[in-house]
Amino acid sequence: MSNRVIQQFELDVFEISEVEDSHSSTVYKCTLSNGENVYLKIPFTKLKYQRELEAYQILKGNVSIPELINYWSGDDECPGAYLLSELKGKPLTSVAKPTTSFQVGVLHAKMHSIQPPSEQVLSGIKNEFPNWSQFIDQQFYSFAEDAKEVMAVQLYQKAIEKFERMKQQLPSSDGPSFVHMDFRPANIIVDHDQVSGVIDFESVRFGSTEVDFTKLYRDFLSYDSSLYRAFQRGYNSIRPLIDLELVLPFYRFTDAFNSIGWCKRRGKEEHALFLEENLMRLKKWLL
Repeated sequence: MSNRVIQQFELDVFEISEVEDSHSSTVYKCTLSNGENVYLKIPFTKLKYQRELEAYQILKGNVSIPELINYWSGDDECPGAYLLSELKGKPLTSVAKPTTSFQVGVLHAKMHSIQPPSEQVLSGIKNEFPNWSQFIDQQFYSFAEDAKEVMAVQLYQKAIEKFERMKQQLPSSDGPSFVHMDFRPANIIVDHDQVSGVIDFESVRFGSTEVDFTKLYRDFLSYDSSLYRAFQRGYNSIRPLIDLELVLPFYRFTDAFNSIGWCKRRGKEEHALFLEENLMRLKKWLL
């Protein structure tokens, strides 16, 4: 498939390698004969292709993202493909400085400041905000079908009961905003303490901002209180940050539960470590 896409974009490729940690697309880093690095991205489904295409159109000029150099709508065998510029740097890590975390907060808030466009009809990105509680229910119970096959019956039942209790305590939703749905360090590129931008938009929605802090907190903000405080300052410099202490417990819990279902759906042997991590997280919440 990569060869077909390379031919489609008429690229003169010197070297190509598959990018790790890409779970909803196949991504290749290509070094061209002139020394330039570009990325080929082939989403798993047509819907993910359409979401990402619309995201690039919406975010361009508003949020730092790769340049969409070219795209192909695909055919019967390929759902579509993108040719993207390289953001200089490497994925964010927990050893970043507070000044970098401040920039992450600014970036996140700028993304959340974007509302559904009134002049553009979207076929990929849905506005879930008007029925946000129903959307969260659908996600949870969809993954529950998979999670129950790898969880003890008692643990599974406790999770269902806790979900129903906790969701009743959530504050009013904050939005409608452009939410990434996978805003985690692997998708935030940093170059020498400077945030270059954000990548990967195949899961985006318009919805409530409250869902979008969970993975960043899990994999970055929770490691150091100074990073957490700097992020909050950066975010608040653009738009008011919701009270994360009110929403994070619910979304951290549902993230662990949904991740268990995701591992079963994608292959529990292949994702055994991530499965075990989330089972441990869930047990801490429930037992």
